[in-house]
Amino acid sequence: MTLQPGMTSVRQGVSVVGGLKCRAWRGLVADLWQAECAPGARGHYVSPHPRMFIVLDRAGGDFETRLRPDAPGRRSGQGALSYIPAGVPVWGRTEGALSIRHLDIHFDAEQLAERLATRLDPGVLAEPRIMFADERMLMLARLIAEECAAPQARHDLYGEGLAIALLISLFALEQPEPRRHTPLAGWQLRRVTDYITANCARSIRLQELAELVGLSQSYFSHAFKAATGLPPHQWQMQARVRRGQDLLVRGDRPLSSIAAETGFSDQAHFTRVFRRFVGVTPAAWQREHRAMRPAAER
Repeated sequence: MTLQPGMTSVRQGVSVVGGLKCRAWRGLVADLWQAECAPGARGHYVSPHPRMFIVLDRAGGDFETRLRPDAPGRRSGQGALSYIPAGVPVWGRTEGALSIRHLDIHFDAEQLAERLATRLDPGVLAEPRIMFADERMLMLARLIAEECAAPQARHDLYGEGLAIALLISLFALEQPEPRRHTPLAGWQLRRVTDYITANCARSIRLQELAELVGLSQSYFSHAFKAATGLPPHQWQMQARVRRGQDLLVRGDRPLSSIAAETGFSDQAHFTRVFRRFVGVTPAAWQREHRAMRPAAER
């Protein structure tokens, strides 16, 4: 979903230089502005979406922001950041002529919470923060501004990731605790792993394994990983490798034959998976283990 337009602004003595430079991502819009303000210039702004206002560069007179026309204003230095909740009006006023370059980031709070798989505190969302400093957030804002100004956009994930990182910092969001899944019971795990071992050379459907223990596929998959640390498919790959090891130490069969018997598509596939789990190639493992066997068993 993209943000719908709706920013209302009333400006007096403010001229935009060079036009708006903008980037839009999923639920995020970044606007880069360069403005020249006459002495005593003023503006009134309100957006239906929460947004950030970041002063990137300024030169000349003072500039202040206030939440009510009659309230004391807060003066902005270069690099000042503000967070304005949805529907909250703000007023700005200059003293003396001023040149200012600033970045606005509008976002959809519901979509941000969904994408981060976390809850955004309604109280924090509703609390304005005017003209504060944060070096890390300012660094991210400058990178976003560079992306807005670039003639050719990078991949969407670049600017989108920067904007999300900035908002994570704004709301001090932490990694949510992973959901803990109940592992399979001992009898369930034995039944499933014995079945995988016996049938590892063929394709085993997740549904088969889930039905063995009377669970849904989704619940079974999480419970199996909670019990073993591996998803069922990886456990089956390990079972194939173990069977391959048994065949390797028994005789001189070619690797292509062992690969076919253990369910791999070809020798290269067998070698690739074997090395991932064991750390060496099948041929190297076979040489090592043959050298360790007593002469009478060779």
